[in-house]
Amino acid sequence: MQHEVLEVEVTRGGRVESLHHVHCVVADASGDVVESWGDADFVTLPRSAAKPMQAVPLITSGAADELGLTDVELALACSSHSGEVGHTDAVEAWLGAVGAGIEDLECGPHAPYYGPAADALVAAGQPFTSLHNDCSGKHAGFIHTAIHLGERVQGYIEPTHPQQVRVTRALAAFTGVDPTVNAPGIDGCGIPVWAFPLRALATGWARMQAGGVDPASDAAALRLLDAMVSQPWYVAGTDRHCTKVMLSYGRRVAAKTGAEGVFCAVDRDTATGVAVKVLDGAGRAAEVAIDHVLARVTQRQAPRPVVLKNWAGAEVGEVRVRPR
Repeated sequence: MQHEVLEVEVTRGGRVESLHHVHCVVADASGDVVESWGDADFVTLPRSAAKPMQAVPLITSGAADELGLTDVELALACSSHSGEVGHTDAVEAWLGAVGAGIEDLECGPHAPYYGPAADALVAAGQPFTSLHNDCSGKHAGFIHTAIHLGERVQGYIEPTHPQQVRVTRALAAFTGVDPTVNAPGIDGCGIPVWAFPLRALATGWARMQAGGVDPASDAAALRLLDAMVSQPWYVAGTDRHCTKVMLSYGRRVAAKTGAEGVFCAVDRDTATGVAVKVLDGAGRAAEVAIDHVLARVTQRQAPRPVVLKNWAGAEVGEVRVRPR
């Protein structure tokens, strides 16, 4: 079933103040589109929504089992965490366990997404470090895998490093698309970011549940999805939408946001993948869109509009899927 592009509107005083256009795709593991809004073949950069697929080599290489990684570390490998103390402590301990440290992270520092965590660091006169980078868990997995395989750690973010070659192959295997036919961009954390049609991203998420790549990769993907739904706080954090979605669905849905209005998920009961892209990059619209599409996929009641409040707490508007 194909629909016109999904529209997410922001209202105030009964008027539409802003309007976001969203391409959405629901696909199965064979690549067949079950339902779509807008252009199912719209090519975009998945950004952090690709992290679960990027984490597959951590397991298939044997690195995860050698160290006995728990669901906490595996969830962090798929995460865009908020830089809360529990996140950074776990990443730092993981690096230490493989003989690495914060100085090996090549993702760069930024303030924690979680405001109270950032405020606490400022109050204590402590700097923001690479541990606070939302991608530090993914990078810890990259470093761990390289060390396990006897490879140099320095430069692990470069496209030609064996670690990134493995990651790119995993992305190609799950999506069914060879992204290397075009040059990559550089993600915010420094690694290559490849472009994919939305249909392929939804297919990749479906295959993480359904399998069909190879036995080792299929088992690794299931293990990562299990970790995400069992430890959703480590995938994102306090008041983050990824965490909220997974908590609301129990273990049925694994979900992951990406920068610039990308959101992907899989309904594990039906092995159905979902990918959305907001054309103007607005995260607020991506959250509303993923909730809307997941409700249809899982046959839940349509979600209520997000209520907008002013600084005094008064309700002044809504963010919602535009009625047709």
